[in-house]
Amino acid sequence: MPVVDQLAGEYGDRVAFVAPAWKGSREDTAARAAELMPSGQIRWGLDESEAVFEAFGIPYQPATVLIDSGGRVVDSWAGARPEEEMRAALELLVGSP
Repeated sequence: MPVVDQLAGEYGDRVAFVAPAWKGSREDTAARAAELMPSGQIRWGLDESEAVFEAFGIPYQPATVLIDSGGRVVDSWAGARPEEEMRAALELLVGSP
């Protein structure tokens, strides 16, 4: 998550970064969010009903789904990706900074 947190700091004015969690208590999730996303640029929440995960067909974490401003899924992947790949995907989503 450090790479995603860093990218959220760079792209946060053009991209909404959201990190739902599906397991644990609200307190545990808040503590983990503070640890993994210290910039505060990533919105997080506890998806106890797993509605977000179900809506996007996400079987486990970590997973990434890129959604354009029209609500269309433009890319998705399971697991972590290198920073360069994530940055390239964001650039395609929003254009060059």
